[in-house]
Amino acid sequence: MPITNTTATYGSVTKTFHWLTALLIFTALPLGLIANNLAEAIYDPAIPTTEADLTQAARLFSLHKTVGVTVFFVALARILWAISQPKPGLLNADNKPEAFAAETVHWLLYGSLVLVPLSGWIDHAATEGFAPILWPFGQNLPLVPKSGHLAELMATLHWLFMLVLVGALVLHIAGALKHHVIDKDSTLRRMLPGQVDAPVPPAQLHSLMPAAAACMVWIGVLSAGLANGSFTNQSAAGADVAELAAVQSDWQVQEGSLAITISQLGNPVKGQFSDWTAAIVFDDSVDPGLAGSVNVTIAIGSLTLGTVTDQAMGADFFDNTQFPTAQFDADIYKTDTGYEARGPLTIRDKSLDVVLPFSLDVQGNTATMSGTLDLNRLDFDIGKSMPKEDSLAFAVTVSVELTALRSAQ
Repeated sequence: MPITNTTATYGSVTKTFHWLTALLIFTALPLGLIANNLAEAIYDPAIPTTEADLTQAARLFSLHKTVGVTVFFVALARILWAISQPKPGLLNADNKPEAFAAETVHWLLYGSLVLVPLSGWIDHAATEGFAPILWPFGQNLPLVPKSGHLAELMATLHWLFMLVLVGALVLHIAGALKHHVIDKDSTLRRMLPGQVDAPVPPAQLHSLMPAAAACMVWIGVLSAGLANGSFTNQSAAGADVAELAAVQSDWQVQEGSLAITISQLGNPVKGQFSDWTAAIVFDDSVDPGLAGSVNVTIAIGSLTLGTVTDQAMGADFFDNTQFPTAQFDADIYKTDTGYEARGPLTIRDKSLDVVLPFSLDVQGNTATMSGTLDLNRLDFDIGKSMPKEDSLAFAVTVSVELTALRSAQ
């Protein structure tokens, strides 16, 4: 069997690409569907999640993503090879409607083999979450920021492109079976392994109309997705966020961030609370000792935590419905080496005395601070269904940075 194509037959390289692609696609599709069904249950705050559930979903998603990235590179190699080779003519080229349909489906297939895995890969790179791609080349992509909105957009495109891919596959398989069973020609046989004596194809009429038709299909699917709300920002319909009252403070926070970092399946996932208040009393002194106080209230529902934001709001974790806020009431101490905030941290219905060391730089009426605190999630009954660290580590790092301006007296 020749390696290269002729105008009548496919070579061994093209056949290998064809069947390898088919194997990868029919592996990736069920993996993704099963993993997605598991994820819907995991992300639902009302459904209790076990460590086994999370591990299984993560494993399936990792396999799905890894196979998907493989599809992307195989598809690129297949396209480059196809460009360098003569294309065997259609055996039904004299049947213009069928030939047009076949060419259109081929354009849809080639485009989808790039668009589906690429959109999924960008979604993965833009997301803070679990289920890594199983390879040693990292999880990020150049020029792709960590962005929940970008990830959500790519996830929607991934789903819509996948629908096009599945539709094109069904038509492609149906067409091949029609040629083999009804027309009884060599269309399917010349893609099978081994030497095939295929007839000389009739004269071919090539144009860009099938490519244009394929583009119209993609535009139609995207337009339908836009019309039915697929591109609506789903994150806006997330957990209820407690409304925090304004606080009186000697120092008014001008800007700042309150973040947490967890470790899921050995990978760091960073989240951030967008809504919190701090009432600060502070009067620096030369000598170590009590220097002020701080009262921090955090709206739990304002947390974004990558792909597991909804799960974090569930009853086994922060339980936002029952405990919409967290509280840190602390005294501020100047020490020999820096500053510390000491006091009870209340999350859910658990309070624990903690010490937050921080650096502080006061320039006139402007103060800038930065500090980190390590906590154990089990101390606050968070993730009790995961008593081991196989999926979710015990350690949670809290990071706070802010700039505050002294209020006018």
